Amino acid sequence: MLATLLVSGAALAADKPNVVILATGGTIAGAGADVTNSATYQAAKVPVDKLIAGIPQLSAIADVRGEQVFQIASESFTNDNLLILGKRVAALVKQNDVDGVVITHGTDTLEETAYFLNLVVHTEKPIVVVGSMRPGTAMSADGTLNLYNAVSVAASKDARGKGVLVTMNDEINSGRDVAKTVNIRTEAFKSPWGPLGMVVEGKNYWFRLPAKRHTMNSEFDIEKIDTLPAVEIAYGYGNVPDTAYRAFVAGGAKAIVHAGTGNGSVSKAVVPFLVEARGKGVQVIRSSHVNAGGFVLRNAEQPDDKYDWVVAHDLNPQKAKILATVALTQTQDSKELQRMFWEY
Repeated sequence: MLATLLVSGAALAADKPNVVILATGGTIAGAGADVTNSATYQAAKVPVDKLIAGIPQLSAIADVRGEQVFQIASESFTNDNLLILGKRVAALVKQNDVDGVVITHGTDTLEETAYFLNLVVHTEKPIVVVGSMRPGTAMSADGTLNLYNAVSVAASKDARGKGVLVTMNDEINSGRDVAKTVNIRTEAFKSPWGPLGMVVEGKNYWFRLPAKRHTMNSEFDIEKIDTLPAVEIAYGYGNVPDTAYRAFVAGGAKAIVHAGTGNGSVSKAVVPFLVEARGKGVQVIRSSHVNAGGFVLRNAEQPDDKYDWVVAHDLNPQKAKILATVALTQTQDSKELQRMFWEY
């Protein structure tokens, strides 16, 4: 009888999912001088082993191990950081002893990294990106529960095949859709189309599926990408000159994402130079900085067909930049780029 119990216990242990946490820094690894410091603190201070040790309950849902990939605030993330992280994730998900991957990340560019991974990593295994709005030293810190939920989702079979996910504030969002829409408060991350589901006490509740191409169905592959071209964002506003656009092109930008007003509108002061830039081979992508639910219509506001411009569909400027950066590793054709913006 004792032997049977021991064998059963060993079998249960062997069946526990294996989750790797890749730590990159951010607020979730931050520390403040006092428990009242929820917005004033130093990011990227706590190493991954201490993050894991601070949540002993993780051992009940998965065998967890951590790797410290970076220890930086996410506003300082570079293209090189994206490539290093993407290649490490791709290598891990190929391993038979890895069932899911969690990436801890600063919230400022978390949505960009999540979308990048969603485009370039070929796997059905769950990849979950997570951060926090308050450091772990603060009262009502949100990082511990966010990380617990992330591991729970990454360990779940029902999270497979849904692309890269973001777990924040009990919600499960698509890495493609989600954006940081609020600072300071914990309900910072929202999707204009709503969350995919929720995770409550370690159980996932799903409500919708991603409609756009991702991960296994993506034509992009991190293993074939070693450099990323320069893509820049210029912001549209009243009385805007073409100064920034000219500077970006002079600096070697291969594409300019126009973060326009309204429906990606472009000021008459800016149009002539963007037409000129496109004539010199620079891609012009019209997006909007109004994106709480809506999308940029092609040939509305501007004659995109005439100018050979691309529209970003519903992607916000920073996500449009990520897709353009990845897409330009494969094509310089504006019609192909537009197809990619419709499909991804």
